[in-house]
Amino acid sequence: MFDATEQINAVQRKVGSRTLEAGEARVTTISQTYQATAEDLWDACTSAERIPRWFLPITGDLRLGGTYQLQGNAGGTVESCEPPRRFTATWEMGGEVSWIEVRVTPVGDERARLDLDHIAHVDQDRWAQFGPGAVGVGWDLGLLGLASHLAGDGSGITPEQGAEWTASAEGRRAMELSSHLWGEASIAAGTDADEAKAAAERTTAFYTGAPQA
Repeated sequence: MFDATEQINAVQRKVGSRTLEAGEARVTTISQTYQATAEDLWDACTSAERIPRWFLPITGDLRLGGTYQLQGNAGGTVESCEPPRRFTATWEMGGEVSWIEVRVTPVGDERARLDLDHIAHVDQDRWAQFGPGAVGVGWDLGLLGLASHLAGDGSGITPEQGAEWTASAEGRRAMELSSHLWGEASIAAGTDADEAKAAAERTTAFYTGAPQA
């Protein structure tokens, strides 16, 4: 049986920074090791046929220099592609541009690790309000779908079930846990503990609709 709480706890989270031409950017990193070959994990993350099975419907030309659009979500341009190990792309949504970098690393013969960096210029007020969980909880939900897809036993959560599931008690608990763990990652990166916890509470309220304490 697929356990969403177990999946959320299986993910590693890190918060950092990176210097870009336009200045300092925040980096939110989410990682997980799967019982899958590197080739299969790469295909799951780059195939226009497979991505909708665990994430969102996608259109476009998924190759170097091509553009993509996730239904109701971000779009962008593939800026680099080194199959089956790494790609980078812009992440354009709501008039703002950030970037993603996805890396696939073999871990033995039948396991592989996914590392996803979300790199964004975030103004200090917004960061103070929500912290890394603003994007991190969304990526946790994405990796929950990917883990379900790779399990391949039909016990997970399909994209078609996603909206109903996130509105359920189990879904709300998973998002609350994700937000809490992103708060801990923020503290580990040097954020004041009280500020990080308050930002995590606001992020939880945003995703779950729960009133803040």
